[in-house]
Amino acid sequence: MALWLARASSRAARRLPPILSSRHAGEHSPWFFGSAAAPPTVLGAPPLPAVERIGRRGFCSVRGFAGESSAAAASSTDEEETENGFTGGDQAIDFPGGKVSLTAEMNFLPESHGERISCYRVLDDDGRTISGSRFQEVSKEVALKMYREMVTLQIMDNIFYEAQRQGRISFYLTSNGEEAINIASAAALSIDDIVLPQYREPGILLWRGFTLQEFANQCFGNNMDYGKGRQMPIHYGSNRLNYFTVSSPIATQLPHAVGAAYSLKMDKKDACAITYFGDGGTSEGDFHAALNFAAVMEAPVVFFCRNNGWAISTPTTEQFRSDGVVIRGQAYGIRGIRVDGNDALAVYSAVHAAREMAITEGRPILVEALTYRVGHHSTSDDSTKYRPVDEIEHWRTARDPISRYRKWVQGNDWWSDAEESELRSRVRKELLQAIQVAERMPKPPVAELFTDVYDQVPSNLREQERLLRETIMKHPADYPTDVPV
Repeated sequence: MALWLARASSRAARRLPPILSSRHAGEHSPWFFGSAAAPPTVLGAPPLPAVERIGRRGFCSVRGFAGESSAAAASSTDEEETENGFTGGDQAIDFPGGKVSLTAEMNFLPESHGERISCYRVLDDDGRTISGSRFQEVSKEVALKMYREMVTLQIMDNIFYEAQRQGRISFYLTSNGEEAINIASAAALSIDDIVLPQYREPGILLWRGFTLQEFANQCFGNNMDYGKGRQMPIHYGSNRLNYFTVSSPIATQLPHAVGAAYSLKMDKKDACAITYFGDGGTSEGDFHAALNFAAVMEAPVVFFCRNNGWAISTPTTEQFRSDGVVIRGQAYGIRGIRVDGNDALAVYSAVHAAREMAITEGRPILVEALTYRVGHHSTSDDSTKYRPVDEIEHWRTARDPISRYRKWVQGNDWWSDAEESELRSRVRKELLQAIQVAERMPKPPVAELFTDVYDQVPSNLREQERLLRETIMKHPADYPTDVPV
């Protein structure tokens, strides 16, 4: 490359006379690509030497900016082909990653493709399969389990949300409007696939067998909680189900997912990693680092973006200027698809195919699901302060993923109104019972705050524990009475 640059610079110097003759003395090129702008001409000062003037334009194609005719450019090609390293009519340069075509035209890539990338869909709003749609077939058994779990997730969210409003738990966050993303994507995965969630994907745990009692134990932080009460509610995790513990910092799980996927590849496992994140997460540096890391290492990971239109109160129109998220995959050499996130069959089919490609071809895949967060961001948020109420209601009713999927299931004669009533009644009863049990269970002792990090608790932590116990004894009214000291 250094030799090629030196020869190109030499040829530029040989062409200085015709270049200079086409410009007035003292006039500077408007196409300046150097690291510093060309200085303005000082009145009465002699013009810059020709070589210096060209040098200040930075290294670029002199031919492209010198005003040579196409015929002149063509005639000079023959004498330069050997020097350039070109052969015959090839106008390309060998560069790391492959040959790059050369052109005399200065063309900037457009900021967009004009038309937006289409969105894959299987079911219309009335739950009918779209004519000509291609999708992964699901058995009656799987289809019914998907529907039951979507309904269960909806009921669980509503009841836990009310429990927080009653002061029984400190915090909650729902998946209302995103039930299809949760359950359908989970159904397309294997239990061996590693899940690194954001925080709005409890349905994946539900699908894998996490019980309502386990959800309640975590939200109430009792001594049966796997996190021993050290995490805030909804920070679920399960080693048994290959589900990494939720962590609120945005997008930090993405690079971890790539590392987990690469380890699966090294171990030649028939599995992939999948990580979930919202549209706001794509503005984090970890998103870009993870995509590049995955592409270069050819890691079998599925990046699943829940583009629900709002990152708390920030709309996507203020989040990015690109055509959503899926287009960003191309910049990193990653295959991607945009899917209707409220269409359970479309999500299932897309993730099923993405998983297959990730494992068999050893490549990352980016999935962007267009959906809508019908509920508030969390119990700490009031979304009516920044979103029109009629917009929320439209998505809650006309675009509800559960209602659409139910129409398809019932259209196959797989479901009835009687079964619907029985399911909703049973789930509600089981969940209320789980909450009562979780509330009555004792809390983990204070000592658990200092365990599970070091094999042998160091002296500084022992000192902190001693001081905490002394403080609790001095100010008992400031600490919960149900936590064993």
